[in-house]
Amino acid sequence: MTDQTSGTVLAAIEEHSDELAALGPANEQLGQLDDQAAKVLKESGVVRLLQPKAFGGYEAHPAEFAETVMRIAQLEGATGWVAGIVGVHPWEMAMADPRVQEEVWGSDPDTWIASPYAPMGVLTPVDGGWTLRGRWQFSSGTDHCDWIFLGAMMGDAHGAPVMPPTMMHVILPRADYTIVPDSWDVVGLRGTGSKDIVVEDAFIPSYRVLEYTKVAEGIAAKEAGLTDTGYHVPFSCVFPLGITSAVIGICEGALAHHAAWQASRTTVSGAASKDDPYALYALSEAAADIAASRAALVDNVTRMYDAVARGHAPTFAERAAGRRTQVQAAWRAVRALDEVVARSGGNAMRMDNPIQRFWRDAHTGLAHAIHVPGPTFHAAGLGDLGLEPPAGPLRSMI
Repeated sequence: MTDQTSGTVLAAIEEHSDELAALGPANEQLGQLDDQAAKVLKESGVVRLLQPKAFGGYEAHPAEFAETVMRIAQLEGATGWVAGIVGVHPWEMAMADPRVQEEVWGSDPDTWIASPYAPMGVLTPVDGGWTLRGRWQFSSGTDHCDWIFLGAMMGDAHGAPVMPPTMMHVILPRADYTIVPDSWDVVGLRGTGSKDIVVEDAFIPSYRVLEYTKVAEGIAAKEAGLTDTGYHVPFSCVFPLGITSAVIGICEGALAHHAAWQASRTTVSGAASKDDPYALYALSEAAADIAASRAALVDNVTRMYDAVARGHAPTFAERAAGRRTQVQAAWRAVRALDEVVARSGGNAMRMDNPIQRFWRDAHTGLAHAIHVPGPTFHAAGLGDLGLEPPAGPLRSMI
């Protein structure tokens, strides 16, 4: 697999496209990816697209990563979601201390890393590092991962968060945390297995911690001496990429199922859907909007990549505008999906019709915090006026 290019990763996915699509119901029933779905992803190399070449990765252009995730999500939403989430983590691991990189990938470059990054725990300083405790939600694909990134707040000697708040990304091996069974009972993306994580006073060596601000501001990549352009694209562009790519891919998959369904569908009135100009108009309008979402997302990350390649450090206003594009791409695609699902008829809601699963998956993906439009649009609007928002929520994830 180390001789593969990013193009052959997509070719490997295409080779198993029918298999991945067919595993959707099994993933949903299990409440996590079926082992075979995870095996196909691992053998394809998709999770290594953003991984350093020194550890068997491809250092691919992030747009290629996005397009690969979209294709997987077209086939099966949960599988695409896991590919997008887990596939971003090697990008940040490239910035970590070489000692933890060796621990994670030294014996197996196909080792997967889970998350979440939300700061739901507190680090307490001790000799040689910290102890960590907390409970985290939404660890997608976690059953197939052997390491994890967890967000945490820096604490004092008593375990209380220090002020002003300092957010850290903490790296733990599987032995140091517990996956809570039956903690992922949801309406959509059931197959992602995005379960809760519990940590009870695990010892964290100092070299297994990254300061979030350094990652977000591009300092960590510089301090790590990384030369590949992709690692200097802002975190607020790369991290949402896998998530939004999955949502858009899910909408593309639903659109394809809707088109196939309409081609042979006859309504209760006896009219063929293929002869209904209103149904065809809705299909075409939705197809155009979903295609626009894909184009906007890929163009956004490509422009950011090109700017960085020219030596430009994106400003806060530019990062905010990029996040606005990414958020709007997801909302545009899901709104378009709603228009076609509403015209798919009652039989599209039967559990044996994949349209309803893609529809549920898309809406659950849109509910991710990275797609909340309010603060991002507010911050981007201020940028349009030549202003910057004050410290606080309006600057979060930008």
